[in-house]
Amino acid sequence: MASDTRVDPQLWEEFHRVVNMTSRELGEWLRTRSADPEDEELPERAGTPTGQQVLAILRKRKVDLNTEDVRVMRKVIYRVHAERRADLEPAAGQANWRHRLMSLGHDPLKPA
Repeated sequence: MASDTRVDPQLWEEFHRVVNMTSRELGEWLRTRSADPEDEELPERAGTPTGQQVLAILRKRKVDLNTEDVRVMRKVIYRVHAERRADLEPAAGQANWRHRLMSLGHDPLKPA
């Protein structure tokens, strides 16, 4: 069911610039990150809530986004920019920093 939420084209473009992982890459990362030999989560629930929301957005068409999706898109853009330079050039950092960003759909080592 399509919603009546209008998504600013600049927001859409910036979200897809900042989220540089594909839905497949992000889904695999979230499952890998959540894997635990004693208590492995269900694949569709793996990862952080924000990571799952980003994954859902990546699987939607622009016309199918709702107001919650738009809120998450803004949040992810803000969080990635807070941790990175605006140009998003590939950069190495500590593993936990990279993993935190990857859980949002942004791999800092991947070219923008």
